[in-house]
Amino acid sequence: MKIYFDTCTLQRPLDDRSQSRISLEAEAILAILGLRDKGSITLVTSDIITYETNNNPNTQKRAFVEKIALHAEEYIVLTQAIERIAQLYEQSGVKAVDALHLASAETAGVDYFCTCDDRFYRRAVQLINLTLKVRMPLALAQEIII
Repeated sequence: MKIYFDTCTLQRPLDDRSQSRISLEAEAILAILGLRDKGSITLVTSDIITYETNNNPNTQKRAFVEKIALHAEEYIVLTQAIERIAQLYEQSGVKAVDALHLASAETAGVDYFCTCDDRFYRRAVQLINLTLKVRMPLALAQEIII
């Protein structure tokens, strides 16, 4: 099973956990990443994650995501084909960088795309013809962790 986390989701375990939602999502993400260590999932990352991570001024979050990305089994390089797919998603109201994440994941043939971004999630699940399932961290954890 192939999974793609967008950058905000990969950073979630380092967010302020004083809010219940953030704390629960952080634990769900760590549990899902633990499945990768057991060989139960394939983690997919991309040029878009690298770009966003490299531009993050928070050195702790940057180092955390870089470490996770180093252990990803697949890395998707940005291509013109991905950019064309992303433009279609943008026309449906998805922000440019989110559209690039989604197009990268779809090109990689992932089973699940995970995001913590409510606005992006609402837009992504309305897209027709997606070949992947878009989930929030808690829903994804409930679906794949047995």
